[in-house]
Amino acid sequence: MPHPALFNGAGSRHNPGMTDMLSLPDHDWPVLQPGWVWLCGAGPGDPGLLTLHAVNALRQADVVIYDALVQEAILAWAPQAEHIYAGKRGGKPSAKQRDISLRLVDLARAGKRVLRLKGGDPFVFGRGGEEAQTLVQHGIRVRIIPGISAGIGGLAYAGIPVTHRDVNQSVTFVTGHDQSGNTPGSLDWASISKGSQVIVIYMGMKHIAQIAGHLIAAGRSLSEPCAVVTTATTPDQRVLETTLGTIVDDIAASGMEPPAIICVGASVLMRQVLDWQGMMAGEAPRNLDPLGRGLPAESA
Repeated sequence: MPHPALFNGAGSRHNPGMTDMLSLPDHDWPVLQPGWVWLCGAGPGDPGLLTLHAVNALRQADVVIYDALVQEAILAWAPQAEHIYAGKRGGKPSAKQRDISLRLVDLARAGKRVLRLKGGDPFVFGRGGEEAQTLVQHGIRVRIIPGISAGIGGLAYAGIPVTHRDVNQSVTFVTGHDQSGNTPGSLDWASISKGSQVIVIYMGMKHIAQIAGHLIAAGRSLSEPCAVVTTATTPDQRVLETTLGTIVDDIAASGMEPPAIICVGASVLMRQVLDWQGMMAGEAPRNLDPLGRGLPAESA
């Protein structure tokens, strides 16, 4: 859909002919008051992964400022609101973070009921902390509504558990780029490699060659299982199963594009038995014991 400009006063109103549609169960639901900003996680993509607090917020907002990964179907649940695009995508023209934060301040001061809708969880590599701090520093009252992060929900849709008792007792979430757009120089890849059996990388496709090189140099095996999940939880989701030694070439050959979640670790093998979307399509599990335990799962 065409995105309205963020700072020229343009916006769009969506009215798909919906009524008061989504009936929430009885509960003491909070009221989005004029002059408040609610920072809300929209989940990884599938509208069904929204929380009820998010639905409640969508039904009340005067303005929804949303990110690039928020699905149109989610915005349609706020037909009464003005929808303003504020997406930031690597390598593409994007609004500056300072401008986004200050626009939230301006809208709240104008007495609007403002919903800042962010993909995944606003506090997991989502700049939610910076935006909330700006609002509080300018005297704007805020509420935080967590969302399902793609590093958990997106992998679950691919049939990959981020924790499994036979695989890992730790998981590390890292970002593939920093504020400059480069691989984060502050990350101690040697410590991450040694200290976490499973590593989940957000926004890492652009620098996957460097990231894989860091992990291999730190002692991770070339044959370690990896998975790349793009456009997770949406109908366009794609999953690539590969290894740390071949991930760069395999991504290039696949033609896959961001947004992507990359998982490094033996938990990726569990997709062979837990690819539930494949099973829904009539596919049989490839391996009922991908970890080679030789025991029924209930004996774990």
